[in-house]
Amino acid sequence: MTMKKLMAMSVALGALMLAGTAQAEIKIGVIAPITGPSAAFGAQIRNGAVQAVEDINKAGGVNGEKLVVSVGDDASDPKQGVSVANKFAGEGVKMVVGDFNSSVSIPVSEALIEAGIIQITPASTAIKFTERGNWNTFRTCGRDDQQGAVAAAYLADKFKGKKIAFIHDKSTYGKGLAEETLKALKAKGGSAAISESLTPGEKDFSALVSKLKQANVDVIYFGGYYTEAGLLIRQMRDQGLQAPLMGGDALADREFAQVGGPGSEGTFMTFSPDARKNPKAKATIDSFKAIKFEPEGYTLYSYAAVQILKQAMEATKSTDGQKLAAHLHQGKPFDTVIGDISYDKKGDITRPDYVMYMWKKGADGSINYAGNEVP
Repeated sequence: MTMKKLMAMSVALGALMLAGTAQAEIKIGVIAPITGPSAAFGAQIRNGAVQAVEDINKAGGVNGEKLVVSVGDDASDPKQGVSVANKFAGEGVKMVVGDFNSSVSIPVSEALIEAGIIQITPASTAIKFTERGNWNTFRTCGRDDQQGAVAAAYLADKFKGKKIAFIHDKSTYGKGLAEETLKALKAKGGSAAISESLTPGEKDFSALVSKLKQANVDVIYFGGYYTEAGLLIRQMRDQGLQAPLMGGDALADREFAQVGGPGSEGTFMTFSPDARKNPKAKATIDSFKAIKFEPEGYTLYSYAAVQILKQAMEATKSTDGQKLAAHLHQGKPFDTVIGDISYDKKGDITRPDYVMYMWKKGADGSINYAGNEVP
């Protein structure tokens, strides 16, 4: 055999080996705000998915193949999120975990559906995300109308006859959550004493706080994210307004208390039952603590999203997005660190559960919501 033929065979064999390696990997994309105003939640989503992939690979992978995770930063910007989604599609990503912001998840899902990619968001609660009839949209969290109902019930009970202010940050999530909460409150006979909005990125809310003081409000409901909520509560206290603040799941990171300072104590917040209390999650939580990361907020919801995809791939023996989605839509339960999860035909979980928390100062002096559920 000539040297030329030997070289040709060597090149061909190398190509086959590389192809075999590529076929032995399943690509999962994670789209989250790694930078920008919601970076704390981006870290939760990224770390949750990455740890799940690592644990699954240690246990042998999926159907004999290893998972490979790619992380894309959307910086809470819809255009950047779509750009990441298109990049993932070109790279052969089979499924996506993310995003965080509903305003990003919704356009991203449109880009992913064109590429045949299934998407599970751990944190986007906007109703619209699963109400458009798309086959590829799922979540491991609840929806704004569900947590709005819990918030409204609490307001109607504990603040009956009081002046309630409603403020939102104009975002898809914040505005939607405030509107759903107010709608549910009105159904219970309540109303808004004052309704206002603010702009994300602003730092000075003194004029808004003055309006709230003049209206003599007893409680402020805020639809928006932890940065603006923290700044608002800090400036409320600085101007002598002691009314409590109530918000939704986008406050569920310790960054809220760091931004808000001592005044953040006493803030109410709707969020799912703390997944860290699930006995099934102990080993996973220990893995996070080994890397010195507290799996708060949506960390375990992101981990669960990867677990669901794994179980769907094993059941269908496929990585095809539509086959995986069809399996999820059957309503069968998936075993996850946040408990059993099953889906309806829209891609919403069938066990929506929200509870009310209060941020309180612990023995270590830090202000946190963990373990502080209120009746």
